[in-house]
Amino acid sequence: MILPGSAVRVKNIADTYYGYQGLVQRVSDGKAAVLFEGGNWDKLITFRLSEIELVDATAGRKKK
Repeated sequence: MILPGSAVRVKNIADTYYGYQGLVQRVSDGKAAVLFEGGNWDKLITFRLSEIELVDATAGRKKK
């Protein structure tokens, strides 16, 4: 389930932001506003829920 604060990746191959990862800011009417941050720019883009997928935020972290 995609909720605000979820880390997501754009899975729509036809989209300019394909493969980008961002944070969901809000969800309504089957759409999610995703915030992309990169260096000196921030961008808030709205996607249909079918165009994004959850990302495992713990992947790549070392266990202690």
